[in-house]
Amino acid sequence: MKPATPIKTTSWPKALIRWYQKHRRPMPWGRRITPYRIWVGVTMLQQTRVDQMAPYFRRFMKAFPSVKALAEARADDVLRVWEGLGYYARARRLHAAAKWLHANTKSRLPTSAIAWHRLPGVGEYTAAALASICFGEPVPAVDGNVLRIAARFWGLREDVRCASARQTIARRLADVMRGVNASSFNQGLMELGAVICLPRNPLCIRCPLRPSCVAFYQGHQNRLPRKRRKTTVPHRYVAAAVIWRNGRILITRRRSDQMLGGLWEFPGGKQEQGETLEETARREILEETGLSIRVIRPYLTIRHDYSHLRVTLTAFACQALPGRARPLHVAAVRWVRPDELANYPFPRANRRIAEAVLKEGAP
Repeated sequence: MKPATPIKTTSWPKALIRWYQKHRRPMPWGRRITPYRIWVGVTMLQQTRVDQMAPYFRRFMKAFPSVKALAEARADDVLRVWEGLGYYARARRLHAAAKWLHANTKSRLPTSAIAWHRLPGVGEYTAAALASICFGEPVPAVDGNVLRIAARFWGLREDVRCASARQTIARRLADVMRGVNASSFNQGLMELGAVICLPRNPLCIRCPLRPSCVAFYQGHQNRLPRKRRKTTVPHRYVAAAVIWRNGRILITRRRSDQMLGGLWEFPGGKQEQGETLEETARREILEETGLSIRVIRPYLTIRHDYSHLRVTLTAFACQALPGRARPLHVAAVRWVRPDELANYPFPRANRRIAEAVLKEGAP
């Protein structure tokens, strides 16, 4: 039978660290804990589980084993190695930061959270994680997992996604982590959020913080943290055109300010009210490249979910009519042989189209 109130103690950080040192999972970077490897790993782990990112981490480190190698790589090569992991802005920012470091510090990596945060695309969480894990700086790394743990542990009722709540949690964590191993403390919270203090049905019986957790003693584990109601995820119908001319296929590169920026794709776009998908394909290609096409037949239809959007994508086999393709509303256009498609980084749904094209050939 549990006590009526949680046990107030200042020793819970040490209990967390003991639990972490005993139960931590092996990480993809293994025993080679270098700042560069941790930087790549922490970046990949944003929005991605360890088991999902592990093969991508190994592939990335084989292709780009150092800051210098990453900085000197082409953007297409970086995105191609990253392909399939999703959230491609992470790869673009990692590449941009590596180029900056190579140009300005001869590839030397920062040692403090403030210095890490100055790099292109390195946010507060990543900067704190790297400074604490690699260099022992006592600065809390606060992400969604840590906010969830804090809300439950301290019984916080406010929306933890608000800036003021995040700042309050960061200050409280900074106070309690003084005098303990900063690397193990932050990694312990990361591990706890990943395997014990889950978003739904947390495994409280196995949690080292249970004796002092307010939510556990109030029975509010599944009520905290407080969340806004989910908005309806929109569903879009999209047409993509696989345009053939003289045995080659037209691909276009997305602008860097777009979702999936920097990746190549079969051009197309969202269906507008009152038009068929074939009409969508013709309109979008004309708007994006100035090229007129003849739609021949569908290749395949793919349903794909993003974090904020559901898409039903139909790819059509098309023939280019006379005229020149130009990058009007895309970053670049290129005619490639079917066997060259493997050399370009594509979003996952477009990669499936490429596989179908290689299997079925030209119409």
